[in-house]
Amino acid sequence: MQQQIPKNMFERASVDLKEAEKLSKPSLSFWKDVFVRFRKNKLAMFGLVLLAIIVFMAIFGPMMTKYDYRTNDLMHANLAPSGDHWFGTDDLGRDMFTRTWNGARISLFIGLAAALIDLFIGVIWGSIAGYRGGRVDEFMMRFADILWGVPYLLLVILLMVVLDQGLGTMILAMTITGWINMARIVRGQVLGLKNQEYVMASQTLGASTSRILFKHLIPNSMGAILITVTLSIPSAIFTEAFLSFLGLGVPAPKASWGTMASDGLAALRYYPWRLFFPATFICLTIFAFNVIGDGLRDALDPRLRK
Repeated sequence: MQQQIPKNMFERASVDLKEAEKLSKPSLSFWKDVFVRFRKNKLAMFGLVLLAIIVFMAIFGPMMTKYDYRTNDLMHANLAPSGDHWFGTDDLGRDMFTRTWNGARISLFIGLAAALIDLFIGVIWGSIAGYRGGRVDEFMMRFADILWGVPYLLLVILLMVVLDQGLGTMILAMTITGWINMARIVRGQVLGLKNQEYVMASQTLGASTSRILFKHLIPNSMGAILITVTLSIPSAIFTEAFLSFLGLGVPAPKASWGTMASDGLAALRYYPWRLFFPATFICLTIFAFNVIGDGLRDALDPRLRK
């Protein structure tokens, strides 16, 4: 026979609503949660601040001096950095500070333009290929593989020979095959999403292909797309610097960081500042974009959420 426990041994449990509210975590939207976790990444925030400073100087830097980047002054050629010429002068007496930040405008413009064109073509191409599947996917991706197999440098040189040398030709040369990586990433994302329940529900309700792509599949692939764009910009900047270093860059008197580095290499032994400043800003810009891309990747990774 079981012994009955007296009621006076029990106490009524009380709940403090104020304390319960303190323990509850406020709900965050997906992108707000991404922003909070990105902000906690100190290296990514440093890269963001560094990139903001470079962009600011590219816009306003040439206005901070009285010199024009095209003006030659042979009487002041190859001057070392000083209070008058903050970054020194080149072999034609042009102010290196002004030319460096004018070159930043061209390098950043080429990087952003190439990345945006790659974004547009790659997202459309990859999403259609992944959603349609079958023969359409096979044809579209084999065509991309053929373009990928063309030697990049040979293609650029041919375009520079056939077309006039300039910004448009360089951007065209960089984007002919540059969109393929974006298309492959978007295709992989779409292949994993097109069999989800909400996509099948939209198909059952008669939604058009364009609506399914732009309302469901592409927005849900935005994380991978943003990371790829962020990492493709420094790649485009480096490619522009590489082509300019080979003499395939923008024509004089315009200057990019690549053309300035090419000109400064010949004078490295005696006038090292002519190579130091453009090369340093190329490295800093690529570093900033890379750490921002890494920070976005970590912030968008659902496995890292707590």
